[in-house]
Amino acid sequence: MTPSLPGDPPGGRRAALVWGVGVAVYFVAVIFRTSLGVAGLDAADRFDVNASALSTFSILQLLVYAGMQIPVGLMVDRLGTRKVLTLGVVLFTAGQLGFALAPSYGTALAARALLGCGDAMTFISVLRLGSRWFPARRGPLIAQVAALFGMAGNLVSTIVISRFLHDLGWTATFAGSALAGVVVLVLLLAFLKDHPEGYEPAPAAHAGAAFVRRQIAESWREPGTRLGMWVHFTTQFPAMVFLLLWGLPFLVEDQGLSHGTAGELLTLVVLSNMAVGLAYGQIIARHHAARAPLALGTVAATALLWAATLAHPGDRAPMWLLVTLCLVLGACGPASMIGFDFARPANPPRRQGTASGIVNMGGFTASMTTLLAVGVLLDATGDDYRIAFSSVFVLQALGVAQILRLRARTVRLERERLVASRVETVHVPV
Repeated sequence: MTPSLPGDPPGGRRAALVWGVGVAVYFVAVIFRTSLGVAGLDAADRFDVNASALSTFSILQLLVYAGMQIPVGLMVDRLGTRKVLTLGVVLFTAGQLGFALAPSYGTALAARALLGCGDAMTFISVLRLGSRWFPARRGPLIAQVAALFGMAGNLVSTIVISRFLHDLGWTATFAGSALAGVVVLVLLLAFLKDHPEGYEPAPAAHAGAAFVRRQIAESWREPGTRLGMWVHFTTQFPAMVFLLLWGLPFLVEDQGLSHGTAGELLTLVVLSNMAVGLAYGQIIARHHAARAPLALGTVAATALLWAATLAHPGDRAPMWLLVTLCLVLGACGPASMIGFDFARPANPPRRQGTASGIVNMGGFTASMTTLLAVGVLLDATGDDYRIAFSSVFVLQALGVAQILRLRARTVRLERERLVASRVETVHVPV
């Protein structure tokens, strides 16, 4: 386990409270982000759109999300967590309410874009909050626990939102859920602080556009940042695509399951994610070298189960195979968090937000690309899910190639930095 470093925050109950408020904001953001996943068929009927147009909802939302990652990282480094999270809550709450009241497809698209903009400001801010309030050795576990609470938000979508849609209808469900944004905004303004007293970060010299270019360039030059981005790219998107939009239509329309059974399988993905996240966090905190094997192993298992499901003879895969697929998809989210564990030690504190933004772009760019590819291929092939879902393998192959290319160099630089830090510690007078 990594020892405490000089200047490390102390952690403790106060840290848990403040960080918990930030996690609550992320929890609500994920509910809003994934609420379309259980409402895809309802949205198609409400706005009278085909598969390509339906996928545009999620694609636009993720396009805004991915495009905002570097700007948000710079904002967090410059303005601090509290201001960025406050703006994020206002935007994603307005987007959810707008989606509830949208009278047309175009208005609904604009609402999802606004939601994606606010959502983009949450996770990087929560990562930064954790690094400011907890010791560095807790970083991997803190990040996985934050992601776990995000998946709990996904669980709310698959269970609560889907039931409310059936019982209360579209407008009441989405407008009512927007009230959760108001609640977390009040908590944020009342309790959240950027850092503990006495642990203020050193002021950075901001020089406008030159500073922005330098932050991005220096973060990107680090192999650990690029490796983290490709790990995130390769691991996250299969489960994201399944949960965010295409899982429910695939299970209902292609596999012939009822809405209730399909919802249970989506819930299984979320529960698996939460369990695997805790395990991965503990393993990486104790065995740093396990990062790449866990990431690559998750990609291999996902590809194997995805291929087995699509290639199964007959019109429908057996239930045991669908259950196994969903259990394996649950590991995708925790594996994507490993990307941040490559970027974190490669960048100093002043660049953590920017580097995290670059990493976070990876999975959402892959998800956006796959959502579009699946929608287009479904329309082109007459709803042939086997062909449409095969697009997953193309992005996985690209990502694995990049991970293998960058892995050795990143590990070597990490070892050199570790040796250098030990030498400096030895020569510090006491």
